[in-house]
Amino acid sequence: MQDPSQNLHQKILGRQGEDLTVKYLKKHGYKILKRNFRTPFGEADVVAKSRDGYVCFVEVKARETDAFGLPTEAVDRRKKDRYRLMARFWCELEKREVPIRFDVASIFEGKIEYFENAFI
Repeated sequence: MQDPSQNLHQKILGRQGEDLTVKYLKKHGYKILKRNFRTPFGEADVVAKSRDGYVCFVEVKARETDAFGLPTEAVDRRKKDRYRLMARFWCELEKREVPIRFDVASIFEGKIEYFENAFI
């Protein structure tokens, strides 16, 4: 059974990672469309529109140590598949096709590394 204080710590770390990612995106000209976009397929951490018109679904991964691997290594095939379904769901809500991109924000030791087109 997981320690409740550890779960709270992970949520705080995740929220801080999302906040850092949103700040980064705004600084680089993105418009934040949604945070924690909930769908029947899961939750996208951040949905933003890039300056070149892409709707970017951003998975934020924050880690304090690399004991369990780097943050980007946690974006596995299952997670990618869910993000693709979330993007389709977004297009259905918009009732139109929009250009989509999947990005990953890796937060490690308080620093962000941002990967555009992290997967297809």
